[in-house]
Amino acid sequence: MFTMERRMPVTLTLLCAVLTGVGALNVVIPQQEYEFARGDNITLPCTFTSKFNPPPQVLITWSLEGIQAGAKETVILTYYHLSKITDIKQIYEGRVSLDVDVAKGRANLNLQSITLADNKRFECRVQIPQDDEGTPYDTARLIVLVAPSTPVCNIQGKAEYGQNINLTCHSEEGSPPPEYTWESFDVRNQPRRQFPGVSPRGAIRPLLNISRETSGFFVCTSKNKIRSATCNFTLSVMPRSMNIGSTAGIIAGVVAALIAVVVIVYCCCCRKKKEDKEYAMGVRQDEYHDKEADVNGENRRPERAESTQDYENSEARGASDRRDEYEDKSERDYDRGRDRDYEDRGRGYDDRRSDYDDRGRDYDDRRSDYTDRRSDYDDRASDYDNRRERYDDDRRYEDERRYNDRRDQD
Repeated sequence: MFTMERRMPVTLTLLCAVLTGVGALNVVIPQQEYEFARGDNITLPCTFTSKFNPPPQVLITWSLEGIQAGAKETVILTYYHLSKITDIKQIYEGRVSLDVDVAKGRANLNLQSITLADNKRFECRVQIPQDDEGTPYDTARLIVLVAPSTPVCNIQGKAEYGQNINLTCHSEEGSPPPEYTWESFDVRNQPRRQFPGVSPRGAIRPLLNISRETSGFFVCTSKNKIRSATCNFTLSVMPRSMNIGSTAGIIAGVVAALIAVVVIVYCCCCRKKKEDKEYAMGVRQDEYHDKEADVNGENRRPERAESTQDYENSEARGASDRRDEYEDKSERDYDRGRDRDYEDRGRGYDDRRSDYDDRGRDYDDRRSDYTDRRSDYDDRASDYDNRRERYDDDRRYEDERRYNDRRDQD
């Protein structure tokens, strides 16, 4: 706390009385200003001299002057010397008292637990009958000192390249009103010189045509006679197209697009796999249909034809059955793919026709192989007939030789 009360020496008071004229009333408050911290108990001194010693009657009044123009005066208390009564206004009851000694010319005001509401000008007035010449009153300003509250730092404007912004700093409390100073550090936390043409003092600090180099750490200090308080913040200057809102929107859009692409690709792959599987199963069933067992558990193509005619009939029936089944499958595939795109159906149809041609060629190859096997069979049959004829000739010769041998023995 600061106490700046200074009492005027008695000799100086007497000198003032002499200069103002002997026998004239003179009221003096030693200082023009008194500074005390909020919550202190203080005393505002007031002395007076008169041509009467002691004066027979005295009326002492302490009041508050209106600081603003046109404001009314507010009476704090009134003291009546003859009756020794002090009349105190209700709003000051319990907070003020008067230290009075008429013989010594003392009329000090005691004020307890001062607040910012007491930050005003006080007047001491003395009235003595038949002594109205001179200076009947004097005033002094009471300054209630309040430490600055923690200031609040803000940015006015958009922190984007080429913009003009204001850095603001304000303390809600502070008496006398605090002064504000700024410090700036770059992104490497190194102190930097002040920007040209910009004062570091003041609650508002403008920054013009900001750029990436403006980014950094800023500290505002709010200070008065009591103490100081600070606030700080980090300023990040970004390009106009790279502010947080637009960046977040772009990122969200890209992520949504990627998700959509992944879903579409996944669906297409699943659909393609399903079609390939169905197609492969259909082709495999058609190609090896003649190798599967029929309802009676017998092979549709016998491993070995009992006869040439039966084998040909079996092959013809198998080819007819495969052709009928292929036609049925083609119709089913056509019905199943009616809702597909026309171009996809055309490609699928061409592929099936090509597969059918391949199976037809394979069938012709098998027929050719059958013809070759039939020729080989005919050759083997002819060779068998030849061997049988030789065997019959040998047997007849053997029988004839045995007959001749028996005749010779007989």
